[in-house]
Formats: sequence, C-alpha cells, structure tokens
Amino acid sequence: MPNDSTTAAVLAAIAVAAFTCALFGAGARALRQPPVIGQILAGIALGPSLLGRLPGDPTASLFPAYVLPFLAMLGQVAVTVFMFSVGHELTAHRRQAAGRAVVAVTACALLVPMGLGAALAAIGRTWFGSTGESRAGSGTFVLFMAVAVSITALPVLAAIVRDRSLDGTRSGTVALASSGLMDVVAWFALAAITLGAGTTGGHHSGVRQVGLRIVLLLALATALLGVVRPLLRRWTRNPATAPYHLPVAFALAAGAAAATTALGLHAVFGGLLAGAAMPHPHEDTAPASAPRTDRAQVPFLNAAIHAVESLLLPLFFVTTGLALDVGSLRFGDFVLLVVLCAVACAGKLGGGYLGARLGGLPRQASATVAALLNTRGLTELIALNLGLASGIIHERLFTVLVLMAVITTLMTGPLLSALGHRANPARDRVPGSDKAAGHPVAA
Repeated sequence: MPNDSTTAAVLAAIAVAAFTCALFGAGARALRQPPVIGQILAGIALGPSLLGRLPGDPTASLFPAYVLPFLAMLGQVAVTVFMFSVGHELTAHRRQAAGRAVVAVTACALLVPMGLGAALAAIGRTWFGSTGESRAGSGTFVLFMAVAVSITALPVLAAIVRDRSLDGTRSGTVALASSGLMDVVAWFALAAITLGAGTTGGHHSGVRQVGLRIVLLLALATALLGVVRPLLRRWTRNPATAPYHLPVAFALAAGAAAATTALGLHAVFGGLLAGAAMPHPHEDTAPASAPRTDRAQVPFLNAAIHAVESLLLPLFFVTTGLALDVGSLRFGDFVLLVVLCAVACAGKLGGGYLGARLGGLPRQASATVAALLNTRGLTELIALNLGLASGIIHERLFTVLVLMAVITTLMTGPLLSALGHRANPARDRVPGSDKAAGHPVAA
C-alpha cells in the first residue's frame, strides 16, 4: 500500500498532467484542431523531449520513477474505457454500413494504405533496422506497419464532422460509417498480430498458441455480442434501469478487459468488445434515418467519456510522452518520418478518394471523405502503445510513428478548409437528415 508521500506525489503528478493537457487542449481548439492534438503535445512537452531537457530535469521531479506505475495503471484504465466508447460508437453506425459508397470506401481506404505500409516495411528492412528494430522485415513487423499507417480515429473524426457542420452530409455519413468498419478490421488484425508477437516456444508450438487464443477470443466476442448484448437490450428497454446503465457499462468493460488480458491480449480489446455489446437505449425503436451518435440519448456514455477525458486520459498522454524523446532522433529518423507521412497520406487520401468515386460520390464529396479518413489521433496512439508493449517496435520508431499520427491529424483541418471554398453542404446533405444532430466530442 502506498504511503502518504507516495500518495501525495501521485496526486501532484495527476494535477500537473490534467492542468497541462487542459491548457494544451484549449489551445488546440482555439486553432480549430481536435483537443486530442493539444493533449498529445502536452504529454510530449512534459516528457524528456522538452521539459526533461531543462536544467535540473523537471520531468524527473514531477514524475519520479516510483509514481509512474500508478500513472500507467490509471492511464490503462482510461484507454480501456475510451475503447469501450469506440466500440459503442461502432454499433451506432451499423445501419449506415450498407451501401455501395460505404463498402467501396472501406475497402479502398483500408487496403490501399495497408498495402503501401506493408510494402514499405518489407522493402525498407535495412532502413527500419537502422532505427533499432530487431524484427524489421519479419511478418509480424510488416503486418503491424500495415495496420499502423491505415488507422482512422473514429471518435476524432466524429468530432471534426460535427465541428465542420458535415453531420448529415453524404461525405460525413460515408466517412463515419466507413471508419467504423475499418476500425473493426484494424483492431481484430492488431489482436492477431499482438497474439503472434507474444507467443513463446518453437514454430509449431507458437502456431498452436496463436490458434487457441484466437479461438478463445472469437468465443468471447460471440458470447458478448450473441448472448450478453440481447440480454442487455431487453434490460435497457425498462426505464427503471436507467440509473444503473453506467455502473453496468463499467463492470462489463472491466470484466471483458480482464478476460482479454488473461488471453494474452491488451485490456483495450476487452473494452472495445464490451462497448460493442452495450446497446444504445431504444435503438430498436429509433427510425433508421435518425442520428445514432447523440449522447443526450445515452447519458451513461456521456458521463463515462466526460470522466475519462477530463480526469484519466491526461495520464495516458503523459505516460506516452515519457516513453518518447524527440531529441534522440537522428537525421535518418526524420527522413523516415517524412516517408511514413507520405505513405500514410497517400494511402488514406488516395484510397479514400478512389473508393468514394467508385461508390458514386461526386468529386467534392469524395475529396472531403478522403480528407476526413486521414484523421488518426488517440486511436493511433493506443495502437502504437500496443506495438511498443508487445516488443514489435521500439522507442525510436515509436517516437517517429507518434509524430506521424500528430502531423497527419493536424492536416485534416487545413485540408477541409482548402476544400471549403468549393463546398456546398446543402447540396451534399442526406435527405431527411438533421443538420443540428450532434456527434460525440472525441478526445
């Protein structure tokens, strides 16, 4: 049990992290950027990249080594609950997931960047090896890099869609629905990759371990979605159960996270599955055209996300910032950063535009969809932390990939502004949609 001095140090570190992330988040919002960008930059600034380089190493004083395990644990709880919200949002867009445009965009905006990322990882084995990557060129590393450059952050994308008044438009609707489908594929791919990275023993033994864990993961997903979700759907229909939605949601997230941890996976996968299993109140009685992401209709989710964003997620950003040091990068690492940004943008922008055009969207709407899908943010950060924790990537490449996530997300706003002088939201609006419908405020 921590003593009083340890408790005081942990609470002081939490206060510094919360205040700094709030300050940087407000600055990002003032610049019409997602607050998550400011929060990520706050974590980097508090770490060895900036504050730790000042005389006296203030980082070590504010975040001493004995405090870090407590911050890391609270940060993991935060991202688990955050992933619960992501899973919950994925089910919110399932009625939008049919349609030629959504299918085409999902396929192209996922496969094109994954192909480019895999090709870069395979061809650039020596290049990645120079950053200290011992697994460079291995199948696990190639697959991880394919996923790392192809992720789209659904919560951040939803916030941008709302802030840019794109909710209810064809481009906004297609981007949200496609992002949801891509997230499902990406997270299951990450689960398989991290399971493979964590196996021990010989080749045949490792294959058996991965196969068994995948079967158990599928059994868990089937139980949550096929048994628990229908039971919860009936339970949430009773208005008398409303006060208990929040504690049940947290219990479900914690239980599923414990199960995936026992399988050798990260807790975030359990949070994601739990979120998908938790139904939206009255989801079966709402009209198909109604907005599915209005948090006024899901108070337990609103409360959970507000608590995570305000209190716990800053700790995740700080522990992430403490794990990277921009000053340790070499010239070749910055060249790699440029190449990775080019590959990530070419894959998402090119794939998204191609898919939207194949799906029948006009050029303007297709360009908007492509720009939106280039958004990464916190979801990418969580995936990169999984790669770091699994030993697939190491600190220098982790730092490069985090910078890539920040840069590509920063590009979304200016790209949309550049397209705005030709935009016609009224012409792009889906018939019967409500422009005032809210989308979630993402971290």
